[in-house]
Amino acid sequence: MAQGSGSATAVLALVLLCLLLHGDFAESKVYTVGDRNGWALSSGGWPRGKRFRAGDVLLFRYGRGAHNVVAVSAAGYRSCSAARGGRTYNSGSDRVTLARGTNYFICSVPGHCQAGMKMAVTAA
Repeated sequence: MAQGSGSATAVLALVLLCLLLHGDFAESKVYTVGDRNGWALSSGGWPRGKRFRAGDVLLFRYGRGAHNVVAVSAAGYRSCSAARGGRTYNSGSDRVTLARGTNYFICSVPGHCQAGMKMAVTAA
């Protein structure tokens, strides 16, 4: 009887773990960067007042060929420069999952980042 009770406890623990993990994913949200305006020169302040969590998804919408999205380091954000081999998105409808901490993005089209097309998003 003790062995059966231990198996039931293990199964219950596994079910609870699955529910907890599923709950975290269910809470993830998809945010369209810039709302109706999309990823544009004026998008830099878009994250203000929003609360992001690790696992949330940013949807960058923009005219393909007009812009791009490059995930960069803090130094790359400050200097408007992308590291060689860095992740560049250019589909015009890019989905990026946020990592915990501050996530930095720029547009690497010449002059765009310098004009303010960059964004820092902090996810808890």
